[in-house]
Amino acid sequence: MINSIARPGDAEVATAGARAGAEVVRALYGRRLDRIDKGAGDFATTADVEAEKAILGSILGARPDDAVLGEEGGYRGAADAVRQWLVDPLCGTLNYAVGNMLVSVNVALRDGAAAVADPFSGEVFFTDGETAQVRIEGVDEPLTPTSTTRLVDVNLDPPFPSAPGIRAVDLLAHPEFVRRFRPRVVSTSLALAWVAAGKRAAYVTDGGDLSGSVHFAAGIALCRAAGCVVTGIDGAPVGEGHGLVAAADEETHGLLMSMLGG
Repeated sequence: MINSIARPGDAEVATAGARAGAEVVRALYGRRLDRIDKGAGDFATTADVEAEKAILGSILGARPDDAVLGEEGGYRGAADAVRQWLVDPLCGTLNYAVGNMLVSVNVALRDGAAAVADPFSGEVFFTDGETAQVRIEGVDEPLTPTSTTRLVDVNLDPPFPSAPGIRAVDLLAHPEFVRRFRPRVVSTSLALAWVAAGKRAAYVTDGGDLSGSVHFAAGIALCRAAGCVVTGIDGAPVGEGHGLVAAADEETHGLLMSMLGG
């Protein structure tokens, strides 16, 4: 894993990149867009590609010596670059393509600053690696996770490497889950930012090692900086296990892990 060297202003670079992508996503919303087939039912749209271009232009304009790994364009930069940015220009492409506004733009410096933009609410959630805040109409406010909503977002998109031993979908039928929580399925990693912001009690997904994922790295960084409890779905530290459980507090995390059997 690349261990990035932090620089002053990295959080602003991440925030500016996420906002640049969000502007494109918002501008192209509702238009008939070309689809780029990725196989297995997955695809990108013109909005994904154009948003990534805008993000890369913003990041590399400020940090020309850094490398960038984008979901659509792949790796760009020197092979031995010390600093690497992870970019998901449109998380929730299927939502977006059918006219659903539940999407996010994710930008993260490995082991450093990160930002998640909601193109339609105008919120930009960001962290410098130490603190986590949300910027709304130019005003920054600290993120405060809480489980009071009792809403738990469960990602049901494959892959499911932890099955059959551990399956996120089993939470939905668990008697204790039904008693303590209410499920939500939004199919975008924007829900991770919502855990950090107190809009969700927790987020659960299966998957591989998500620590370096363009989809999840920014949300993980936000949750950690906000003080959430973050592990793999199997209880292992993120980066050593499978998937992700991000919870507002220890009690919520413990309850979910006991239901998952992890």
